[in-house]
Amino acid sequence: MKPSMLRELFHLAWPVLIAQLAVMSNGVIDTVMAGRLSPVDLAAVGIGASIYFTVFVTAMGVLIALTPNVAHLYGAGDQALIGEEVRQSAWLALLLGVVVILLMRYPEPFLALSRLTPEVEIKVRAYLDALSWSVIPNLMFRVFYGFANGIGRPRPIMMFNLLGVALKVPLNLVFMYGGLGMPALGGPGCAVATAVIGILSCLIAWSWCAYNAEYRVYRIFVDFDGPKPAKMWELLRLGMPIGVTFFVDVTAFTFMALFIARLGPATSGAHQIASNLAAVAFMLPLSLGNAASVLAGQALGAGDARRARHAGGAGIAMGLGFGVLTCLALRLGADTIAGLYTNNAEVRAAAALLIGYVAVYHVFDALQTAAVSVLRGYKKTAVPMMIYAVALWGVGLAGGYLLGLTDHFGAARGAPGFWLAALTSLALAGGLVTAYFLRVSKVALQPGYNEAGT
Repeated sequence: MKPSMLRELFHLAWPVLIAQLAVMSNGVIDTVMAGRLSPVDLAAVGIGASIYFTVFVTAMGVLIALTPNVAHLYGAGDQALIGEEVRQSAWLALLLGVVVILLMRYPEPFLALSRLTPEVEIKVRAYLDALSWSVIPNLMFRVFYGFANGIGRPRPIMMFNLLGVALKVPLNLVFMYGGLGMPALGGPGCAVATAVIGILSCLIAWSWCAYNAEYRVYRIFVDFDGPKPAKMWELLRLGMPIGVTFFVDVTAFTFMALFIARLGPATSGAHQIASNLAAVAFMLPLSLGNAASVLAGQALGAGDARRARHAGGAGIAMGLGFGVLTCLALRLGADTIAGLYTNNAEVRAAAALLIGYVAVYHVFDALQTAAVSVLRGYKKTAVPMMIYAVALWGVGLAGGYLLGLTDHFGAARGAPGFWLAALTSLALAGGLVTAYFLRVSKVALQPGYNEAGT
């Protein structure tokens, strides 16, 4: 692994890491503040967030196709075509946003699976209604995110996300606890705060794009064009498998949360703490994988497949290495970490147990996310989608249901059974997508390699 490659990876990865941690810290803030209110508020925020991410992240996954497209064009020096890619992604974001809003306003299929108490269901519905206002602004922000990453300029994303974190606690205090003439909304108040931040972030990001010289050269707002079905279909062709992969990943977690909700608010709250912690830990390998994906895409656009392979391998190796270190930290500090989230003794004990599973889970999570991110740089998305469907649904979710809620394999294990199945599924997915990367990157070294496949 060359020192120059490490420097480039870190140069691209650290702003993305901070940006992603800023986003995830919003979830941590919501979880902690809801946990201080009541187990009902904590459960409602956890379940509402799970439903939101199921539908939103699927749409966002489709838009991730913009990043490898821009990276390839940037590597090839085709600046004139980058602006068109961005504009067509924006039109696609508007279309996807309408679908997501409808699903959030009518969440009955999700709620039917969780068998919520009336008190929790009322708060979940209020949470989703408030958060629906942020959908289109957040998707438009993700278009900016994909564009900035593809050209190797992620620092503004970091700045905008840090601004959002700075606003999160004050806005939560106003909307959750009441203040400045606003009523106390409890757990759903954090969704109102998130919506306000999403709208502001979108406006600031695109204003920056319009007036900053580094972005103005791509003529995003100068060469305006309407929706182009052929171009949008090209984005969908690459992005739909990514969106489905995200859907599989998130639904495995969502339905896990909904099934665990049957075990009561305390267990559901403990699971929310564990899953939130897993999501925070996930940010480091995600940022490394994202950086490796951009470097690989730019190298492939420039016709340098060997450099692309080196970038991908370095990103995967570093992601796995940091994953092992994170695992050790979580195992050693499980009880202390749980205590930072809640002062409820029952929830804390259950969460500490689950964090032990999260520690092992994270090692495989780090491997798979780095590998699948690099494959997106190669524009290879269909095979990973199939791997994830089999592993996360077939092994993770179905296995978790059998281990956690039935007696087919002995006494039902409850929430730990779900986490045991989940880490097994990621071990399978991580091994398979890494093997696929090694094969694809080797084939790319051969003359006549076709990068357009999915």
